[in-house]
Amino acid sequence: MRARRAAIAAAATALTLATAGCGSIWNNGIYSIPLPGGANLGSHPYQVTARFADVLDLVPQSAVKVNDVAVGRVTGISLPQGSWTASVTMLINGDVRLPANAIAQVEQSSLLGEQYIALSAPPGVPGTGRLTNGAVIPEYRTTTNTTVEEVLGALSLLLNGGGINQLHTITSQLAVALNQDEPQVRQLLVRLHTLLANLNAHRGDIMTALDGLNTLSATLAARDRQIGNVLDNLAPGLRVLADERNQLVAMLNSLHALSGVAVATIDASQADLVTDLRLLTPTLTELASAGQTLPLALQVLLTYPFTDQVLNDVKGDYLNVYLKVVAAKGTVVIPPVEPSPGAAASGSGKGKG
Repeated sequence: MRARRAAIAAAATALTLATAGCGSIWNNGIYSIPLPGGANLGSHPYQVTARFADVLDLVPQSAVKVNDVAVGRVTGISLPQGSWTASVTMLINGDVRLPANAIAQVEQSSLLGEQYIALSAPPGVPGTGRLTNGAVIPEYRTTTNTTVEEVLGALSLLLNGGGINQLHTITSQLAVALNQDEPQVRQLLVRLHTLLANLNAHRGDIMTALDGLNTLSATLAARDRQIGNVLDNLAPGLRVLADERNQLVAMLNSLHALSGVAVATIDASQADLVTDLRLLTPTLTELASAGQTLPLALQVLLTYPFTDQVLNDVKGDYLNVYLKVVAAKGTVVIPPVEPSPGAAASGSGKGKG
């Protein structure tokens, strides 16, 4: 009896566990079950993490291949908190050497086969370094190939969602528009062709203008502080102009009235002004005929009465000049020293002998 009760309890426990397991499978999806087996990792595998925008139906224990040869397996797939990029952790055989700039792709073994990760060197770029333990392949070096499910889903959306009907409507309306407005469309195409040809012909000028604009922008950026200072100080000046607006308007009105008076005066005196200019014609003609004589005459006039020729005339001769010297006020005049009578007599005797 006890043995029968124990068997019943064990069966109930197994059923409960099976039910719970099935519920977990159906709640998280069949793809959440890890695949058994995997590639041989060797004695010293290393771990690599790759960031994918979308991993599709990739599951743990999926293969990691290099040149279609399995060299590792996926150990974990997670979505970091606050991120929209999937993080895929892989273990790779330690004997496999990959460049540090390797790329990762999610591919499919066949049309309906399993998905795996393919690692390879970037095409057209030389490999640098080596992919080591703990390396991370960023999102810009990972891609996801299009699957059959995505193609069939897009085709189903096109067929069932009415895409062909909209395409038919668009082509029909376009045909009607072209039939009714064919000359205008043709003219538009001709003008568009001319515009594009002119743009292509002035491509160098456009590039020069863009370069000049770039230089101007750089200059403005370098003088940002000065421009800001000018703009800050411009506001008070504009405020003063606004305060003096009435006076400025009155000044402009007065200037307008003055210009009207000036125009009227010139119009009224036009005939007299023309007559005066005509009367000046003989005088200006004689001045023009004088040529270099007039400047020479003016030069002599400034040296009157002693011209340059006078110096040539009086050189080595006498010139009658009467000078009158008047001492300044307060000047002490010292009389000349006269010789004594004895000195004069002795001097006279010596002269006679």
